[in-house]
Amino acid sequence: MSMIETLSDVSNSFLSRREIVCNIKGLAGKLKKSEAVDMITKEFNLDGKTVIAINLKNQTGRINTFGTFYVYDNEDLAKKQINPVIFERLEKQKKNDAEADAPAEEVKADAPAEEVKADAPAEEVKDDAPAEEVKADAPAEEVKADAPAEEVKDMEKSE
Repeated sequence: MSMIETLSDVSNSFLSRREIVCNIKGLAGKLKKSEAVDMITKEFNLDGKTVIAINLKNQTGRINTFGTFYVYDNEDLAKKQINPVIFERLEKQKKNDAEADAPAEEVKADAPAEEVKADAPAEEVKDDAPAEEVKADAPAEEVKADAPAEEVKDMEKSE
C-alpha cells in the first residue's frame, strides 16, 4: 500500500499546470518539502517536469500530511506564475543541502589520510616518553595560574 493517497488530480489548462492534492500518511512533522516533491515525482512519474510543493499541512494529533503540488512542463512557466520568493527559498535549500553533503564527502576523502597519520604518531610516542614526565609537572603550573583568580575573589569580598 502506498503512503500517498491522491485526493484530487486536476489539469488546469488555463494556467498550463497540473494540480495534485495528496494525503501523505505517517510522516507528519518529519517530511520536508524537498522530500515530498521527490515522493510525488516518483509516484506520478513526473521526471523532467517542474514539481513545486505549494502547501504541506499537518493536523494536530494526526500523522497525516496534506499537500498541494503544482506540476509545470517547464520552469520558465512556473517562474512567471508563482511568487519569486518561493524559488529563492528553493535555491537556498538546494545550496544548504549541497553544503551539508560536501563536508560529509570531504570527511570520507580525508579518512585514509588520517589513518596514515595515526600510524606515524605511534612511532613517535616511543621517542617522546620524557614528554609525559613534563606533563606531570603541568598541573602544578595550573594551580599557580588559578592563584591570582583566588586573590581577585578575595579582593571582591573585601569591597
